[in-house]
Amino acid sequence: MTRNTDTSILSQQLAAARRDQQTLDSLTPELTPADADAAYAIQHEILRLSRARIGGWKIGAKSPTGAIQGAPLPAADVFPDGVKLPHAAYTPLGLELEIAFRFGRRFEPASEPYSEAEVLAGIASFGAAVEIVASRYAEWPNVDKFAQLADLQNNGALIVGEFAPYQDDFPFLAPSLRFSFEGRDVVLASTPSNPAGDPRRLLPWIVNHCAVYHGLAVTPEMVMTTGSYTGMFFPQSAGTASGRIEGLAPISVTLF
Repeated sequence: MTRNTDTSILSQQLAAARRDQQTLDSLTPELTPADADAAYAIQHEILRLSRARIGGWKIGAKSPTGAIQGAPLPAADVFPDGVKLPHAAYTPLGLELEIAFRFGRRFEPASEPYSEAEVLAGIASFGAAVEIVASRYAEWPNVDKFAQLADLQNNGALIVGEFAPYQDDFPFLAPSLRFSFEGRDVVLASTPSNPAGDPRRLLPWIVNHCAVYHGLAVTPEMVMTTGSYTGMFFPQSAGTASGRIEGLAPISVTLF
């Protein structure tokens, strides 16, 4: 398969699909991003074309030692607890319960990486979040991994709960939690956990991904969401999803 080295066409298609709440019928081999760098370039081109400000970042890994990847979240797609959103605006629509972080300082663009200790010392607060997973590809999930990464790693929206002061002794590996839709338990994992392991390991990567490799500041206003503890639930109707991670404020989102 010949992979795309010109990212402009797919950037334009994805930006238009997000704007119009549509999906692309197919992704030709010629448009498939060549690698992660090409996918990251498309992410930022989507934001530029959409005139979108970065409100946060989605970060994750498939195992405790696996490679990390991320995507910027348009500020207009970051919502407060209790928001009501149209079900039809997201295709497909998956829900995940996550933990998100905010820093208490800025990490300015830099030529050398920030250390893990410096990044972790900068965490100020954390809270529960619900991600709406959506795709601009009609064939999702049967889509090339770099194409999904380019599509803001399948992000539709992020709902953010009330943040609490950071606790470094919080049980990040296996917190006690509940996640329900219209009162029905929708936690898919028998033992809820984050596939990345301790989600804090993702934070130095995203700071340096922004500051060193893309020349972007990471600010205290940005929300860093770090992957699902519950698996992905696909509601087939309107209703309210409610999440509670013990020690953090509850969170909900209503689909209509």
